[in-house]
Amino acid sequence: MQYEEAVAHLDGLINHEAVPRAGAVAGLSTDPMVEIMAMLGDPHRSYPVIHVTGTNGKGSSVRMMEALFEGMGLRTGAYLSPHLESTTERIRTGGETISEDAFGEVIGDVVLALEAHYVAATWFETVTAAALLHFANEAVDVAVIEVGILGRYDATNVVEAKVACVTNIGLDHSAGEGDWRASIASEKAGIIEPTSTLVLGEEDPRLVPIFLGEGPARAVVRGDDFGVMDDRLAVGGRLVSLRTPRAVHEDVFLGLHGGFQAVNASLAVTAVEEFFDAALPHDVVEEALGGVVVPGRLEFVRRSPMVLLDTAHNVPGALALAETLADDFSQGGRRFLLLGMQDGRIPIDICRALRVHEYQLVVTCTAPTARGIDAGALAAAVRDAGGIADEVADVDAAIEHLLGQAEDDDLIVVAGTNPVVGRIRSIVDEL
Repeated sequence: MQYEEAVAHLDGLINHEAVPRAGAVAGLSTDPMVEIMAMLGDPHRSYPVIHVTGTNGKGSSVRMMEALFEGMGLRTGAYLSPHLESTTERIRTGGETISEDAFGEVIGDVVLALEAHYVAATWFETVTAAALLHFANEAVDVAVIEVGILGRYDATNVVEAKVACVTNIGLDHSAGEGDWRASIASEKAGIIEPTSTLVLGEEDPRLVPIFLGEGPARAVVRGDDFGVMDDRLAVGGRLVSLRTPRAVHEDVFLGLHGGFQAVNASLAVTAVEEFFDAALPHDVVEEALGGVVVPGRLEFVRRSPMVLLDTAHNVPGALALAETLADDFSQGGRRFLLLGMQDGRIPIDICRALRVHEYQLVVTCTAPTARGIDAGALAAAVRDAGGIADEVADVDAAIEHLLGQAEDDDLIVVAGTNPVVGRIRSIVDEL
């Protein structure tokens, strides 16, 4: 397939990221994905895997692990979701995003196999199968795989994790009813195999037994076995000291903003050391963490006025963004917010977590997907949370509305959902 054909084919498939399942779904299973991979010759069994789940921090952790493995000389596959601008962003080998030509070719290979066996697949199943096949074709030494949603029944859970990582547990993809934290933990724990080493970033003593109950071969838990010893603000990022079961890495420059990234770094370094069953060289850790880039996560894309992108889309992410802005940035001008969201969230809760009342103005837009929350409804939530809001439904018009009011020393923050952040990222050079 050509790239354009592949995109057109994917656009015609059921996509639960765009149109999510309604309510609880009975009978979920990874059996369809197991069947699909068998048709392709089980390519995912040709390389070891680190499997990563959690509410927040998955993408950042995967990027850090990728950089660490590449620093150790291993050809690495990385699978991430969702994407910002192009589906190709989800599949990376050797530290580079898959080309459009290669993406079209591997999607075509998967589609041919599906059609030959008269099997239907969803959007995410097709792209996941393509990624796992591409990694085998590229003869990667290791693959770092990010879960799409939860874990146990996610399409990625056909892999057998040598190292299973859980970043944290927070409210996302849940109605928040009953003991939701335990329910989410149970689903995410489903990526743990009897042969896995578990690297657990969640410290809640009520939840840790849920993960240990899956019976990993070995388990290391943040707080007890690894963590952040020191975390200080530095120009362009953080200066961190990390403790793992196998080493102490002191005064490492982390080229990312936000104190939460130090926690992600401790998990990433621990996971890679557990993979090797040995401490990483300090210079590899320094080079990898100093150069890591996470698009759309506290990413500056313009100056005068400054435009900061952050994909915070749930309450934990919104809290982390608000805390980072309060602690790490002290520009002299005013702050504006461009906010768009997709359904499945509680807008008032995220608005409060973002501290919308601290912004000069919040401009709400309608996220450019089938799930986008109406700009008017979102503006009402901003006002209920104490903020001042203008509603401008179109994303492009919304950023133009803000740029028309902001001065050179002001800060515009774009947040709430990947489609909005991705759109701004794609047009920022034209603004």
